Amino acid sequence: MAIEVRSPAPTQLPRVPDAPPSTRHVDVSILVPAKDESLNLPLFMELTDAVVRATPVAYEVIVIDDGSEDETWAVLKTLCERYPFLRAVRHRSRRGIADALRTGYLHASGDILVFYPADLQFKPEDIPRLVAPILANEADMVTGYKEGKYEKAFVSRVYNFLSRILFHVRVRDLNSVKAYRRAIMETLPVRPDWHRYMIVLAAAEGFSVAEVPVPLYPRHAGKSKFGLARIPVGVLDMLSVWFELRFARKPLLLFGMLGAMLFALGVVAGMSALVVLVASGIGLRWVWTLIQTCLILGSVFFATGLLGEQVAGVRAQLREVQRSIADRQNGR
Repeated sequence: MAIEVRSPAPTQLPRVPDAPPSTRHVDVSILVPAKDESLNLPLFMELTDAVVRATPVAYEVIVIDDGSEDETWAVLKTLCERYPFLRAVRHRSRRGIADALRTGYLHASGDILVFYPADLQFKPEDIPRLVAPILANEADMVTGYKEGKYEKAFVSRVYNFLSRILFHVRVRDLNSVKAYRRAIMETLPVRPDWHRYMIVLAAAEGFSVAEVPVPLYPRHAGKSKFGLARIPVGVLDMLSVWFELRFARKPLLLFGMLGAMLFALGVVAGMSALVVLVASGIGLRWVWTLIQTCLILGSVFFATGLLGEQVAGVRAQLREVQRSIADRQNGR
């Protein structure tokens, strides 16, 4: 089944039309973002078909064509006729992996979701090992840590090292293939590129996390979509996630404390400068400039914290509305 998701106009919110409901029971939905993967998809589906036939677990595969410029969509329509468990969804323009996973989740039927790339660096034969701890109720989310040589290994090690320091999630590889319960996607914020931090965000919500080794292979065809230019973006995303987890619900804790400290420093410095001026008759212009700067910045930070508290309150109300809607949809 092939479904095309049209890109919204710039003034509209992104909208994904409802997919026709699946007529077969599904335990696990494999979500496969694909950008210019026409040469990899036939072999990927062939290998996945062997896995589906060899296990009693009911699988479906949802491939999200994320604005491909090659023959990916045509290949997918052909593959849908050959494999009844395959469903294809299309973005007319590239939206990124996070959006592709969100689209796949909205079209998925399984209670367990698996994020798996189409480039065959990870073989479909390892999917059952990712899913097994969740099926056994031993974990809510399972990540695979890479085994083998691969490009950007140094960058990956630095990224994972910094992530462990900031977030205290003791897994070896945050940015790899993953299996997770559907409920996790219902709690994650929809932000570009935040799929790398699904484990961190899920752990912060109280979901249990496990890891299994997964061999990494050279790409079967095509080239990587990510270069060194992604490193600064990754660092900024890391800081953004850290702020989200630490201060998003109580922004006044950060901005209010900074503002109060700067304001207090300005007041104390001003009083001290006045005492010196009265006692000696000497005033230093740079001291008064520093005092004014501290008072102004302190006031700005404190006001920012108050505004942040209002935004946090609105977000909390919106979150409750989303939970109520999800409860009604699930019949609770």
